[in-house]
Amino acid sequence: MIFSQDRTKLRQQYLNVWQKANKREALEPLEELIADVIRDHPEYHPLLSNEDAAISSEFYPEHGTTNPFLHMGMHIALREQVATDRPAGIADLTRKLLLRYRDSHEMEHQMMEPLGKVLWQAQRDQTEPDQQEYMELLRSLVKTRS
Repeated sequence: MIFSQDRTKLRQQYLNVWQKANKREALEPLEELIADVIRDHPEYHPLLSNEDAAISSEFYPEHGTTNPFLHMGMHIALREQVATDRPAGIADLTRKLLLRYRDSHEMEHQMMEPLGKVLWQAQRDQTEPDQQEYMELLRSLVKTRS
């Protein structure tokens, strides 16, 4: 359900996982991944503790607000890409990036910009994301990071 197009169901999934994690209930592998990402973002814990606010809140970039569900979803997408090495070569590239950034969370934040760019372009053009461009953008992070 994490990939639902229904915003309420998607947000409810995060809330349910966070409740289970806080109760120390057994988590399925995908739930554990979601819980790990939530744990990495304590700034979102108050929102996830308020179901009504979490479900109904609007997040407008033009007002300087980040959508926490989109942000965490991008972390999840990146971690799944690395775990499955899809697109091919991303696992190796991520190891190189980690050597440069030395902080996996910060590294993922740097990787989000290229991911967001290719996803936005695909949505705009109504096409599949361009994996070659994505990988080139990620490779440029390895080359330009000092």
